[in-house]
Amino acid sequence: MGEDAPEMSELPEHVRRNRAYWDVRAAEFEGPGLRNWSSDEPTWGIWSVPESELGVLPGNLEGADAIELGCGTAYVSAWLARRGARPVGIDNSEAQLGAARRFQERFGIEFPLIHGNAERVPLPDASFDVAISEYGASIWCDPYRWIPEAARLLRPGGELVFLVNSVLIMLCFPDDVEAPAGERLLRPQFDIHRFEWSGDDSVEFHISHGAMISLLRESGFDVEQLIEVRPPEGATATFPLTTLDWSRNWPCEEIWRARRA
Repeated sequence: MGEDAPEMSELPEHVRRNRAYWDVRAAEFEGPGLRNWSSDEPTWGIWSVPESELGVLPGNLEGADAIELGCGTAYVSAWLARRGARPVGIDNSEAQLGAARRFQERFGIEFPLIHGNAERVPLPDASFDVAISEYGASIWCDPYRWIPEAARLLRPGGELVFLVNSVLIMLCFPDDVEAPAGERLLRPQFDIHRFEWSGDDSVEFHISHGAMISLLRESGFDVEQLIEVRPPEGATATFPLTTLDWSRNWPCEEIWRARRA
């Protein structure tokens, strides 16, 4: 079921830091993971917008080979499995994968789980039809490493789907991660890439729309869609990223869809 990760000394510095960070925080996400495993309809992002409204997943997953990059508790992989896909999950945190294994046993859904770095997946080229990430590799791995890796893993015509924080909210989000984003630009947009926050030791990665389009194209993808997520009226956030009013006026999350040429 599982595979061993490389020794810590072999990993890039940001991967080591994020592994330690998520091994400590994993218990906080077991409850949300259980709720998502229990849900028949996927919901996306901090506002839990239903799949029926966003249309994130590929239309026909029956028999598709899929990989979830930065799977955490692997609820997205469970959603894929219920729709007929053959998922594989990889995550940097063994503690998160421990919860995923418990949920697999509880719900009777089994698929391979790999403890490893989604920037270097220990699987052959052209192994998958779908690669997906919701707040996994999409923000915790360097896009200049994980997106070319996703391209390597996908077959021609394969789909890449990933959810990230919007560029705008990253420009408005304060260094104090406990405070929500406001209506003031706090940093320049040009050259954004690596983000480190006061008060914790994690490392995130966010790049501009222009940089993302260029990277996807250079990695062999055709960009098909950018969904700017707008929560419904009365929605409640699962994480205090910003207020509902803010997110009803400006997107705090976005979903990219691209296809391997």
